[in-house]
Amino acid sequence: MARPEINRSGEIEVFVRVVEAGSFSAAARVLRITPSAVSKLIARLEARLGARLVSRSTRRLQLTPEGAAFHDSGMRILADLDAAEREAAAGAAPRGRLRVNAYVPFGQHRLMPLLPRFLERYPEVSVEAVLTDSVIDLMEERADVAIRAGPLRESRLVARKLGQSRMVVIAAPAYLEAYGTPREPADLDRHNLLAFGFARHIDGLPFVDAKGAPVMVPISGNAAVSDGEAMRLTALAGAGIARLARWHVAPDIAAGRLIPLLEEFNPGDEERTHAVYVGQGKHLPARVRAFLDFLAETVRL
Repeated sequence: MARPEINRSGEIEVFVRVVEAGSFSAAARVLRITPSAVSKLIARLEARLGARLVSRSTRRLQLTPEGAAFHDSGMRILADLDAAEREAAAGAAPRGRLRVNAYVPFGQHRLMPLLPRFLERYPEVSVEAVLTDSVIDLMEERADVAIRAGPLRESRLVARKLGQSRMVVIAAPAYLEAYGTPREPADLDRHNLLAFGFARHIDGLPFVDAKGAPVMVPISGNAAVSDGEAMRLTALAGAGIARLARWHVAPDIAAGRLIPLLEEFNPGDEERTHAVYVGQGKHLPARVRAFLDFLAETVRL
């Protein structure tokens, strides 16, 4: 036979309030219920315990020995409940270890410079950051947030867009002095095009011709790198021509260290950056929600 649902903490609180108030009617006023409801709750509690807690033979409320012992225990139980609720409420504040996985350019040029501000704002949060352009499994790697560039794969992860940036083809002045400047996409056949050492969503460099029709130039070169920052450094060293998000190389372009190429043939496509994570809304740990909000507030691509 199924046991009826019992609100034991509620019964204990009513009993303790009765003892503190000195009568059923006074406790009823404090609890904002009727005296008969208080009486029924105490009677139900006594019946469940199989012991008389309150003596009703006098006008003044008196506790039986069992009632006095139960009152002491009840006070400790309610105090423990209050403490548990305070701890849970404190847990709603951002705290604990936050594991973040970010693609390398974002990690080096955006995340790491901003991290001191985040840690200063949330001193009870510690951050463990891993930088890699490889797509990781959040559950397997036990990461709270992954920051990814480019198209997102179909998954159960939740994505929050952080920004987007137009793509640009670039090369160092030293490379262009040695090998010449391409004037149209077809000229790239005679140049060293830097490649990534992992699978990309497109095989080649996309352009448009004079009529706006898409043109894809296959990547052929003698250098392949593991991530976008390595690609930038290789281009800066004068090893070849690369294609990267403009936000990533904007300081280099402004300083003249890298030169944009074939801009009139640029298709105008953009690379989007997302923060992806497991769960959403109120089910997110406070540290994760705080980090996502911080990124949305501070990141500019």
